[in-house]
Amino acid sequence: MEFRIAERDDLIAIVAMLADDGLARRRETKHGSLPPSYYDAFDAITRDDNQELIVAESDQGEIVATFQLSFLQYLTYRGGLRAQIEAVRVRSDLRGKGVGEQMLRWAIERATQRGAHMVQLTTDKQRSGTQRFYERLGFVATHEGMKLHLGLSASPPEPG
Repeated sequence: MEFRIAERDDLIAIVAMLADDGLARRRETKHGSLPPSYYDAFDAITRDDNQELIVAESDQGEIVATFQLSFLQYLTYRGGLRAQIEAVRVRSDLRGKGVGEQMLRWAIERATQRGAHMVQLTTDKQRSGTQRFYERLGFVATHEGMKLHLGLSASPPEPG
């Protein structure tokens, strides 16, 4: 498996993996052509040196996993750099086969190469299996995360 920076042509496969998830189905678009907002976001990510959208490509050239790695500069930790892992997805037919572990180990190594002192991530509390997976890799739930949705939604309104 090869890990690389995503290309624009990878977007359909990436969004399909994002949408192939019980919690994300309502907010992502899986079928048909992608709305321009995905391409706009991709372009913004690729212009930002502190953002990396990564894909895992199989030996057959198929996109099988993805995640986004964001590098965040802080004043704390003596001006330390943190790496934030987001939108981790493995193609559904390959889950439980070690792809996610390889991908997270690659992400940790990449963060180390960039000089990050910490790698952090969040996962939905409903994903108890995912939480155990991250714990096996050495992540520790030291903080309680909170979110405030601002009412701006990229999701289309519910029908009816």
